[in-house]
Amino acid sequence: AQVCHLLALESGMPDDETAVLMHAAPMHDVGKIATPDAVLLKPGRLTPEEWDIMKQHPTIGLQILDGSQRPILKAAAVIAHQHHEKWDGSGYPQGLKGADIHPYARIVAVADVFDALTHDRVYKKAWAIDQVRDYLHDVAGQHLDPYYVDILIRNLDKAAEINERWPD
Repeated sequence: AQVCHLLALESGMPDDETAVLMHAAPMHDVGKIATPDAVLLKPGRLTPEEWDIMKQHPTIGLQILDGSQRPILKAAAVIAHQHHEKWDGSGYPQGLKGADIHPYARIVAVADVFDALTHDRVYKKAWAIDQVRDYLHDVAGQHLDPYYVDILIRNLDKAAEINERWPD
């Protein structure tokens, strides 16, 4: 949420939208409540069948959050559904591309990748910040929106500071 807030502020997004995004972003993976722990917590590579199960969480997240008229929940529904879309159109579940992906989801995708790379997971150790910077640079324009990646790279010190203040 805090890294999303940083990216939104640095992009010039209006304050009311940055606040909505910050409060909606933590709900991006709510659909994972329907994903079995055997898949979520698996230390190794997922099988194709397990990957199909994992890829259902954005649609489930949308189903959980959809229908509210509250701005934070409306934003959370869009984010939950679109945060695994990729800038080049190779993501899921809809195969959206570029600006067809909502800016909130594009920001959350960048922050989510940053979070995953900079923290230990059951399947990997945290990466050094230089590795993270190089990886983000490499996937900008393919996986992630290059505009928001550039903002994160320019503010990597602030993002790393957020990680220290709010450890995983």
